[in-house]
Amino acid sequence: MNTLSRLLSPMFRVPPLAAPPMRRVRTPAAVAVLPLMRRGRIRMAVAFVAAALAATMATNVQAAGADGGGGAVADLTGAFGGWRHSGLTNEGEQFVAAYPRPPVDRGAQRYRTLIEGHLKHIDKRARKPPTLVVNGNPTPLYTDDEGAFARPWAFGAGSNSIEFISADGKQHQRMQFYEADSSKPQAKLRAIVTWDDPKAQVDLHVITPDGLHAFFANPTLEDGSGFDVDSVDGAGPGIFSSAAPEHGTWLFFLNYWGNFDSTGYNFDAAAHERDVITATLTLVFNENTPNERRETMVVPLRKIGDLILVKSERL
Repeated sequence: MNTLSRLLSPMFRVPPLAAPPMRRVRTPAAVAVLPLMRRGRIRMAVAFVAAALAATMATNVQAAGADGGGGAVADLTGAFGGWRHSGLTNEGEQFVAAYPRPPVDRGAQRYRTLIEGHLKHIDKRARKPPTLVVNGNPTPLYTDDEGAFARPWAFGAGSNSIEFISADGKQHQRMQFYEADSSKPQAKLRAIVTWDDPKAQVDLHVITPDGLHAFFANPTLEDGSGFDVDSVDGAGPGIFSSAAPEHGTWLFFLNYWGNFDSTGYNFDAAAHERDVITATLTLVFNENTPNERRETMVVPLRKIGDLILVKSERL
């Protein structure tokens, strides 16, 4: 080993110059300058990209129904999974509406993402419908006779999730996606009412600190808050949202207004499926943020005309 080899060997672990020549490998320029870069950050960046790719692949597998819960519950028309930016499409300009159609057609709305598809299996003997869970909010998923459904939802920026649970609770299909459109308003207050009788009409009434009254006949308020109009009528859920709720005391009432069937609304006391209707009111504060907080209240409704103050909340 000559003098040059002795000097270089501890640094680069090169073979002695007198050794037989090895197969030459051309070193990329990027590798050659690695000692000049902060290798710790590079390793972190590579690990982050790898984790993101793995999460995307896992999400796509879940969206396809391979979730270990016995297969997919529904076939969706749109794609949910990974990264999306609704501002890069015409989604905000499209008008979407709930399906099956509610008894009163109030028209469709803009700036909603349509969760649309068909159930893969319909169990007409099931005691309850499948469940749609959006960002942790469970709601009954009613469909037409062929299993078709369409549920508009106002997704905010950031991480969002959708989950379908079969009527027997044995199958789960979950999708996770990231909404990158930061211009979409985030609901700081959301009130969701659901009930367990698809032939009953239960209404949510919201009184703001300034005395504004949001309900089925006045679904949107002057301060920009209000109901998703597709959720005001029919089997629910009823969804009230506010991106900037004012400070003060908010009042939330539930009213068993009446019943409905294929002929429309009626006040026949026997025209529902359950003797006691169980209504659930969920309040979600700062949804999809580290400060998210939620409260759930369950209320029995026994007769048409019942009006109950379920919650008085001071913000």
